[in-house]
Amino acid sequence: MTIKNKLRTGIGFLFVLALICCGLSVYFLNRLSADAGAILKDNYKSLQYGQQILTVIDANNGSLNQAQLTVIDNNLRQQEHNVTEPGERNLTDSLRGVYEKIKLLNHHVNLKPQLQIQARKLVYGIMQLNMGAIAHKNDVAKGTANRATILVAFCAVFLFTVAFTFAVNFPGYIANPLKELTARIKDVANRNYHQQIDFKSDDEFGELGRAFNTMTKKLDEFENSNLASILFEKTRIETIINTMHDAIIGFDEKLFIIFANDVACSLIGMSAEQLTGEYAPDVALENDLLRNLLVNDQPRLKIFADNRESFYSRESLNVSSKGRVIGKVIILKNITEYQQLDEAKTNFIATISHELKTPISSIKMSLKLLEDARIGSVNPEQKQLLENIEDDARRLLQITGELLDMAQVETGKLQLNFGSTHPINIVNYAVKAIKFTADQRQVAINVQCDESLPDVHADLDKTTWVLINLLSNAIKYSHEKSTVDLVVKKHHGDEIEFSVQDHGKGIEEQYLSRLFDRYFKVPNATADQTGTGLGLAIAKDFIEAQSGKIQVKSEIGAGSKFSFTLKRATDLV
Repeated sequence: MTIKNKLRTGIGFLFVLALICCGLSVYFLNRLSADAGAILKDNYKSLQYGQQILTVIDANNGSLNQAQLTVIDNNLRQQEHNVTEPGERNLTDSLRGVYEKIKLLNHHVNLKPQLQIQARKLVYGIMQLNMGAIAHKNDVAKGTANRATILVAFCAVFLFTVAFTFAVNFPGYIANPLKELTARIKDVANRNYHQQIDFKSDDEFGELGRAFNTMTKKLDEFENSNLASILFEKTRIETIINTMHDAIIGFDEKLFIIFANDVACSLIGMSAEQLTGEYAPDVALENDLLRNLLVNDQPRLKIFADNRESFYSRESLNVSSKGRVIGKVIILKNITEYQQLDEAKTNFIATISHELKTPISSIKMSLKLLEDARIGSVNPEQKQLLENIEDDARRLLQITGELLDMAQVETGKLQLNFGSTHPINIVNYAVKAIKFTADQRQVAINVQCDESLPDVHADLDKTTWVLINLLSNAIKYSHEKSTVDLVVKKHHGDEIEFSVQDHGKGIEEQYLSRLFDRYFKVPNATADQTGTGLGLAIAKDFIEAQSGKIQVKSEIGAGSKFSFTLKRATDLV
């Protein structure tokens, strides 16, 4: 039996004993609770009912009034529903009969005392019967408690004995072999390879002893060999490389193939024996994948392997020694699963965004109709609610538009309609679109755009969208009654630069490098300043798709400046 199974058996046995002990405790506690409950619930209540009836009968020797009769009737009725002992039913029924006679002959002076005496006897009989039952059930509860104490104590003592024996013996069972093995290993570390271990067991220790003996024999054989250390390191490296899930190919400084692991051989379609030692460019003449790896530096590759298309990321590492490159290693990591998940995410976002635009547009149309006086007038509260709904609908439409744009960029379906236009046209469209928001926050937009500037080669809609986004962010982060500067000027001769400068609190330097990442939001922003975290990322994609660049500069307390460049139309053929 293995050590794992021995541990499972021993601990499992202790666990079963603990369960039995707990189960017995719970069982007897429930028994005691049931016995005590029976005494309190049934017999004690019967004593209370009888006592209350006797109190009423003894309190008055004359005629009983209606309130006293009601007390007797209520307690008698409850007693009739609480009959639990043998013979108690007959006494209760007899008491009911006497009570009915007392009610009929309540004013008969001669017969009433006799009936009251009969009633007392019957009540005393019921009380005596329940008191006897209480004494009997108390004896039963005591017997249950005594048995519970004996059984639980026995189980606890047995469990403690087994656990104590296990705790005393088992550590030695584990520690002694390990102690002996440690001593032998220290001897081996001192190059004493004639060590042998004799563990007389069929568990892991026995297997470990046999493996240790084999190891020392092999070490003794390799001790006097000059190639021992080299072969050991080579074997270890080859084992590590072959067990990796990434494709790895190694070249020397002359591009001869030194090694290729199993995954790489599978992708290339050649065995390790066919590749090792061969000149890589010669092999690449007849192998498309190897030729692609040697010629192209593209970070991602689509490879048809295992009867399906798979995606791999390519990484090339130079191997250096004393400042001289002595070879390189190419690593291909399988990212098919992540690529598929990313495509599924992008398609899902595109579908949802597209489906949301129609109902949101319908909501905006309905709001326009509700605001029309011909439909009907609305009170100030309703008008405020309509304005809130319109703001939320506009925000939702902006978010869905950003998600749809992002999906187009990720899927490579971004369509650009290039044309020549003057920068003032882009500026005017953007300022006009953002004017309402600026007026609400009392922010002035200071435009500096010389009409003598040359035309730019750009997609008017996409560029205007970028400028609107930058202006919107600048207004959000500006103080009320402040100014946002929009400047358009020449940049490096063949480019036109658009810049938006606000005078808000600025952005911390640690966040500047992440501003254009998707879904990134600057921490500690207020509720009206936060967005989806997609605007700047989409703006970056739009500008770079037009061969432009976008950047940001910011200083705490001095505001932020976002700028992007576009090519001049006259410089493009």
